[in-house]
Amino acid sequence: MMTEAKQAKHLMLAQLEAGLDAIRQSPKDSGAVRLIVRRPRDGEREVLQEAELDLVDGLIGDSWKARGSKRTPDGSAHPEMQITIMNARVIAVLAPEPQYWPLAGDQLFVDLDLSSENVPPGTRIAFGSAVLEVTPPPHTGCKKFQARFGDEALKFISTPEGRSRQMRGIHARVIQPGTVRVGDLAKKL
Repeated sequence: MMTEAKQAKHLMLAQLEAGLDAIRQSPKDSGAVRLIVRRPRDGEREVLQEAELDLVDGLIGDSWKARGSKRTPDGSAHPEMQITIMNARVIAVLAPEPQYWPLAGDQLFVDLDLSSENVPPGTRIAFGSAVLEVTPPPHTGCKKFQARFGDEALKFISTPEGRSRQMRGIHARVIQPGTVRVGDLAKKL
């Protein structure tokens, strides 16, 4: 179990930009699931080898539903922000030491091009036996992300290329429940 108190080594913008070629070479149609993270309570992270994805609860045992959202009128969980997905190549550039990847706050890390051109809202992606649908709400860097990965990391993901490549990640919802495991292929459908 990891807590949010940790932070990755903050890299300079030039160091981050040196990783752009690797990010640009992300597979377009399918890529391996590299990490699964459950957030059982605010500030906690559990790294999993497999997870169950559910139509109602999202990633079973994750606090998404209980936490709610500032983006809904009643503060309930946002149905289009059920699952967060980040490109594993992006997080590897931001945090070369994999032990810090869970701090990003995303649940699924995959070696797949998550650019808006490659996976626009409505795109369906199979993760193991589960199927997710990319949803429209943007996934942007926040103060917590900035504190964990640094000012330069926030600048890096916020450039025009960073936004078009959705380097901070994407939101999705479960449309077919199932099991996802580290090493499974995530495939665009």
